[in-house]
Amino acid sequence: MHTYRQLFIAPEFTALFLMSAAQVAAQTLSGLALGTLVHASTGSPLLSALAMFGPCLAQVVGAATLLSAADRLPPRATLTGLALLFGLGTAAQAVPGLPVAAVFAVLAGLGTAAALGGGVRYGLLNEILPAEGRLLGRAALNVSAGVVQVAGFALGGILVSALSARGALLTGAGLYLAAAATARCGLSRRPPRATGRPSPAETWRTNARLWASRPRRHVYLALWVPNGLIAGCESLYVSYAPRYAGLLFACGALGMLAGDTAVGRFVPARWRHRLVVPLCLLLAVPYLLFGLHPALPLAAAAVSLATVGYGAGLLLQERLLALTPPEASGHALGLHTSGMLTWQGVGAALAGAVAERTSAATGMAATAAASIAVTLALAPGLRPGPPQPRTHPATARAPRRHTGSASSREKRLGLGSGVTDRRAKPAPPSRRAKSSRVRSRPPTLTSMFRSLI
Repeated sequence: MHTYRQLFIAPEFTALFLMSAAQVAAQTLSGLALGTLVHASTGSPLLSALAMFGPCLAQVVGAATLLSAADRLPPRATLTGLALLFGLGTAAQAVPGLPVAAVFAVLAGLGTAAALGGGVRYGLLNEILPAEGRLLGRAALNVSAGVVQVAGFALGGILVSALSARGALLTGAGLYLAAAATARCGLSRRPPRATGRPSPAETWRTNARLWASRPRRHVYLALWVPNGLIAGCESLYVSYAPRYAGLLFACGALGMLAGDTAVGRFVPARWRHRLVVPLCLLLAVPYLLFGLHPALPLAAAAVSLATVGYGAGLLLQERLLALTPPEASGHALGLHTSGMLTWQGVGAALAGAVAERTSAATGMAATAAASIAVTLALAPGLRPGPPQPRTHPATARAPRRHTGSASSREKRLGLGSGVTDRRAKPAPPSRRAKSSRVRSRPPTLTSMFRSLI
């Protein structure tokens, strides 16, 4: 499965694709409308940024309590119910005279429930597509999100200007209902991927086991923090250029579309590990230009270039799945989605707080500089290394203490196990004794650190 056309031949992928596109369109319209509504009511860059990205902060609550249900609930019923809940919540935010505190209370509830959606959706994608088509499938969903965001921000700007912010919110609610109908009618009934009863305690245990792996921990941090801080830059578009925020969002979606298309379709496998860090840096460096208060055309070009770096997410997701067993893929991807959205909320709060004391342009440049610093700090742990064993988080064990005998990996490679090449000449007795003494030495701190990396 190497082309987008082959993806849509797979049963149910089209329904999942359309449902995801409708939800992205609804989220785009409602987020822009709600940010505009809150900014008009309060005049606060911080509150308008939190109105657009604040629900992401509530994802941390859902990730800590609900995520074990991602593999333990029927996918079709879960996706349909979540879409209905989002539609009702978005319609409630359009009620005239609703206090700002009530608006944020609804956002917090929707954000908590949204933590479950990412894990269910990507876990279902792994069931629908074969292993060789999953990267391309995730790329297709990201590409559709980029296209829909371009159209959604453009349409959202028109709806906010021609109708009102509340009219755009009601349109978003209608799109959520359309997504629910698509999930109910287009997806088949499937049993849960895992047995057992979902609970907050089980969620905590599995999260801890996933986080305990050092390679997975590096991947999670790279997925969450750099692009979460850049989302903080994006949350200040309304404050930076109130009349042209929709244009900047559309340029960002266009750049993300180009990056995901290039990474998912054209980048060969041998280059994928090498492009992770450069793409993460590309995501942040162009935003430093906003510290100079560029004109709108230059700002739009910088946004378009920077968001190409979002393609790093696909490469990091591929590495995360390579480090995670299939039966825990839904939970692992759900934790990724919740953590990423939580950090987007954190980035919006940080950028908005800086903008409150300085300006929107300064807040964007400072947040971009923080993203660059985090990427450079994580770069050593993201370098390509030997493949890690895909042990289940529930059964993963701590590495055994060194006893002087050869490790299992050494035995598989024929090192230190007494297995020699039959064509090789035997070593002299003195060298054998020397090599035996070398193998019996305890590991140094340097060798232990290299083994962890």
